[in-house]
Amino acid sequence: MRDFYAEHGGRALRPFSDERSKNGEYRTVAVNMSSLAIASPDLTILLDLEGIIQKATLSDTIPDQGLNGWVGMPWFETVGEVAGDKVRRIVEDARRSGVSAFRQITQRFPSGVELPMEFTTVRLGGKAGMIAIGRNLQAVGELQSRLIAAQHAREQDYWKLREVETRYRLLFDASHEAVLLLTTDSLRVLEANPAAIRALGLAPGWEFTLEIAQQDVDAFQSMLARVREQGRAPGILLHLGPARAGWMVRASMMTTESGQVFLLQIAPFGAVLPGETHGELGNIEALIERLPDAFVVMDGSGVIRRANGAFLDLVQVGAEGAVIGENLARWVGTAGADVPGLLANIQRHRVVRLLATKVQGELGGETDVEVSAAGSSDNRPRSIGAMIRDVGRRLPPPGDDKQLAFELAALSGRIGDTPLLQLVRDTTGVVERHYIEEALVRADGNRTAAAEILGLSRQSLYVKLARYGLDGSGSLLADRSE
Repeated sequence: MRDFYAEHGGRALRPFSDERSKNGEYRTVAVNMSSLAIASPDLTILLDLEGIIQKATLSDTIPDQGLNGWVGMPWFETVGEVAGDKVRRIVEDARRSGVSAFRQITQRFPSGVELPMEFTTVRLGGKAGMIAIGRNLQAVGELQSRLIAAQHAREQDYWKLREVETRYRLLFDASHEAVLLLTTDSLRVLEANPAAIRALGLAPGWEFTLEIAQQDVDAFQSMLARVREQGRAPGILLHLGPARAGWMVRASMMTTESGQVFLLQIAPFGAVLPGETHGELGNIEALIERLPDAFVVMDGSGVIRRANGAFLDLVQVGAEGAVIGENLARWVGTAGADVPGLLANIQRHRVVRLLATKVQGELGGETDVEVSAAGSSDNRPRSIGAMIRDVGRRLPPPGDDKQLAFELAALSGRIGDTPLLQLVRDTTGVVERHYIEEALVRADGNRTAAAEILGLSRQSLYVKLARYGLDGSGSLLADRSE
């Protein structure tokens, strides 16, 4: 650029646009070069108005390429075929409007090197021609490549972290040893694996110190103080739960995203580990697992401690670890309204029999069920067992079908006198009317509920009621007797 400025007497070159004066001559309209926002161009090409190269200059950032051979050549011949059209548009734009838009072009040098560059072309004053100013985009491309590589590496690290978290979760859920994560300040349960929930009845949010016998609280606090200092501590014997059974508890410090937590590993003292039962107890566990009806054990607030395979199938979940620690109301009842009533009735009456409700599966399935449940004790039971039976395929209870049988028998007497198609239509009408009446009886006359029982829309039910004369003010019995 300094060479061009020197050739033009040191004056600043400005883009040119044709504007005819009063005497018929062209004059130069000045445009500020700073508006082009170009600093330290890597390649500067001086062109005539036809786009023929007059001179080319490289900056120090690009090695000498012997550009003297370009002089006299059209600029579009120094680029590839694809970029040639862009060069022609740049030259035409500069010749017409004075300044062209920025365009990316792959510039081919005499040495054979090809560099991605961004060009803009400016028309100079008078007949000085045009000047093309280019910036090397190779550094930008390298930065983009490095950015893509960094993003790829970050994605790989992310999936490795997810894999580690998945392995941790599988080990956490599959461990036969009870494992708890406690907050370091309040000692509340952050996470509990299925073994801990089954054996100790603990759930996230509970304060662990309330489960410890009073005489063992000081020893437990001393163990945690040692964990804070050294990161881990040897196991001690604690008496936990309402029965104050003996458990060996080991503690260590664990760092998570939310900060440091206590990791407790709890094993029965002088007994087999949970899940490794033998003898009669093992047979009972096997029998519960083989039950065709769903069976769950939950605490007094409805949090599931144990679930058999039939319950997992009913709620459409693949592993027991996914339901342990969750509230039964997540799946049973309409908007979770039935489980609180179930728990309240158990507290009041000790048992609940044949509670009709629904189960909502994880995959969208809905099943009609009956729930029977009982508590472990008569006074505020800590454990509740519930049997959940699928009644969706159960036949409806027998009703008063004498009228239906009478009407169907009357239709049978018309065989030979009435065409088959008419008999089929009349039979369909009799059966349809009968079941609409049954649905209205079950719904206590509520037409919206009756439509849901029949799987119809309210509008379709109203049409059928009008068709069979069931929409009048008379009683339902009167309709059936006519």
